Amino acid sequence: MRERLTIIVPTFNEEENLPQCLESAQWADEIMVVDSGSTDATLKIAQTYTHRILQHEYVNSATQKNWSIPQATHPWVMIVDADERVTPPLRKEIEEILHRPQHQGYSIGRLNHFLGYPLRHGGWSPKEDRNIRLFMRDKGRYEDKEVHADVLVQGTVGHLTHPLIHYSYRTLDQYFKKMDRYTQWAAMDIIKRGKPVRWHHVTIRPLGDFIRLYFMKLGLLDGLPGLIIALLSAYYVMVKYSKAWEIEKSSLTRGEKTQY
Repeated sequence: MRERLTIIVPTFNEEENLPQCLESAQWADEIMVVDSGSTDATLKIAQTYTHRILQHEYVNSATQKNWSIPQATHPWVMIVDADERVTPPLRKEIEEILHRPQHQGYSIGRLNHFLGYPLRHGGWSPKEDRNIRLFMRDKGRYEDKEVHADVLVQGTVGHLTHPLIHYSYRTLDQYFKKMDRYTQWAAMDIIKRGKPVRWHHVTIRPLGDFIRLYFMKLGLLDGLPGLIIALLSAYYVMVKYSKAWEIEKSSLTRGEKTQY
């Protein structure tokens, strides 16, 4: 007998992604969809795959997932975003591990697709884009960050071989819409750290990010998509620090002390 597993899928207006995501998760002992007020067909689609659909107000990704984890029925949980897919090889590997787990958590790589192209270099490969996604329900929680929070596990962490498939950005319009939200959250994390934004954060740091991703991590081998995503990543860094600087100056203008 293997350990029983709940796959948690956070959603908000994911009617385009959700059917393929939930189809890839059908093998789990429980699928739990945690929605934050979808207005499209997300809930209707979810109802065809699972009876466990919860509603919870969204604050940020980490808060939403930390609320969701204790709601799971089974002792092991796996976090799968709506734009991700569990492949048959990954499913097999997880089922084998759950027969005799050696760790309290496991990291899983992601094969990212950008504008329809798989990215195998530039910091986006499954070896480098790796996060803890499979863990014991009572042993793992996301760290307190606005964006890009990692799971903190009480215990040891193993590493799975097969990746999730991640359809991160299908269009540039989708990228820029997400970037606006994510850079705002990232700016708040910068403010919380209490270190003021300097000129090099919006000049040298983005340039260094581009050089690191495109040349040092061989993003150039991914062709034009690799160039575009490296440039966009550098732009992301510039924007998040610019927004943090704007928040700092706004607080000073109002005569307020920024809360760290």
